[in-house]
Amino acid sequence: MGFKFTKMQGLGNDFVMVDAVRQPVQMTPELARRLADRRFGIGCDQVLVVEPAVGPDIDFVYRIFNADGGEVEQCGNGARCFARFVVDSGLTDRREIRVRTKSGVIRPRLEDDGRVTVDMGAPRLSPVEIPFISDSDAVLQALEVAGTTRYITAVSMGNPHAVQVVAEVEAAPVAAEGPLIESHSRFPQRVNAGYLQVVDAHQIRLRVFERGAGETLACGTGACAAVVAGILRGLLVSPVAVQTRGGRLDIAWAGPSEPVFMTGPANAVFEGVFEA
Repeated sequence: MGFKFTKMQGLGNDFVMVDAVRQPVQMTPELARRLADRRFGIGCDQVLVVEPAVGPDIDFVYRIFNADGGEVEQCGNGARCFARFVVDSGLTDRREIRVRTKSGVIRPRLEDDGRVTVDMGAPRLSPVEIPFISDSDAVLQALEVAGTTRYITAVSMGNPHAVQVVAEVEAAPVAAEGPLIESHSRFPQRVNAGYLQVVDAHQIRLRVFERGAGETLACGTGACAAVVAGILRGLLVSPVAVQTRGGRLDIAWAGPSEPVFMTGPANAVFEGVFEA
């Protein structure tokens, strides 16, 4: 038996949206891998599932499966697509919604210009919360990668990120080094590897090797984590324009214990029926 889906993208980070509110869908890692396969399935970086609310203060539950089938805690670009989808498909008429993820509640809001702003919550910086194995909570941490010492800032935006500053992002060893950082033993739940180039105090360029998906054209939580890391290191001042290979995100953060706000586009590509 088949089910309806919508293909969406946010800055080239692409998703298969599945409405599990109005149709019976039991998402599994195996089914997510089939959907994400770019040759035998639909093709996407992540599968996003809309489920009914589980409490009075929540509008929906948001589940996220990477292309490798692993269910993860958070996806920023996906959150914007999630908000656009539930409004455009008639699941809600609210322009700001409350969505429960595995890592907590986020609040996406549709703006008048068509973009979506997401309150991503406060970043988590303690090693135990990321999680990251370290005997120090220093902003700059040495990480041994294939015999080379890299200096990273570890941040959780509901999912773990290791952000390093590079001189030229297009020359960064993302393909070679990203998988090694992703599976580094000091990150027990694996990690997203971010490569940040500072243009000026309010502009950066960014590439991210995503956990379970490889390098994507844009990573929303990666952009948030990169801006947090840059501000903590004294390199950036909020707000910051983040240029990814897929386009621009705007990130604002007022400082520790304050939420990070991410604004960017979300667009539908096509709809169809997947024969499960």
